[in-house]
Amino acid sequence: MLFHLPKLPAEIHVSHLNARVSEQRKKIAQTTASKFELLQLTQQLAKEARVRKKNNQKIFVLDFKGDIQASAVEQLREEITLVLATAKAGKDRVVVRLESPGGMVHGYGLAAAQLVRLRDAGFHVTIVVDKVAASGGYMMACIGTEIISAPFAILGSIGVVAQVPNFNRLLKQHNVDFELYTAGEYKRTVTMFGENTPEGKAKFEEELQQTHALFKHFVEKYRPQLNVEKVATGEHWYGQHALDLNLVDKLQTSDEYILGLLPQHDVYVITTRKRPTLGEKLGLQAAQLADHLIPTVMNKVIETLSKTNSNLVQMRDPKL
Repeated sequence: MLFHLPKLPAEIHVSHLNARVSEQRKKIAQTTASKFELLQLTQQLAKEARVRKKNNQKIFVLDFKGDIQASAVEQLREEITLVLATAKAGKDRVVVRLESPGGMVHGYGLAAAQLVRLRDAGFHVTIVVDKVAASGGYMMACIGTEIISAPFAILGSIGVVAQVPNFNRLLKQHNVDFELYTAGEYKRTVTMFGENTPEGKAKFEEELQQTHALFKHFVEKYRPQLNVEKVATGEHWYGQHALDLNLVDKLQTSDEYILGLLPQHDVYVITTRKRPTLGEKLGLQAAQLADHLIPTVMNKVIETLSKTNSNLVQMRDPKL
């Protein structure tokens, strides 16, 4: 009998970025600045705190680093649910640091739908791209109320691609038959092992074109200032060119943008990580133990070898 262990809930951490940065600034000032300069910094930090309290606007920072399956959507959906449950729509804002070259249509469709939840709830959503937001990554980015990218970030690639290797001729050379049974004319259009027909290939291409059309319509809906037909060629562009084409609204790194928010806004970074299983915990403890023991053992070995070499030298070259 098989027993399925329950899925471990994720751990969500919320960090007040203002407090973290202020603490770091004070530590540096205590070492490098004069007493007068340290006093000025303390006064400045107190003034910024009063301004933030008066503004009473919170900014929540989320991170999405996408792989081909958009597997980070599991963390994203929990973080967005937390924001929707606690933040004030129309007042508080959300910043998403996005990095993704794209991937599976259904995975990125779900990831984009999570960001739509924020827009539909009335939140101002800023998407910041430091490296890449292409294909499915740009599908997510276009939902932002504004898109900011680093000068050499890659954006665009509004297109659809599919690659299917076919081994049918190889199988025939080895007298191997491949039989595929389907119910429905287009249940399977192209396969890896069967002989693909012109009709099947045409249907597969038609489905790609339909997906591309849906992609273009989605981008056009959330970014009407963009000439979609001009950029929906599958090409990608770097920051400045992307700005000229209205793929983004501003060129700036995420660090510069978020640091600029700190004096007047309370900024909270939300991160999620999966709770480690017992096996992972034991593996981590073993790795930490090895990291501690290996240098100690190596030092002992080196010390022993050094003494041996020293004795050999003395035997070959005795001192008077």
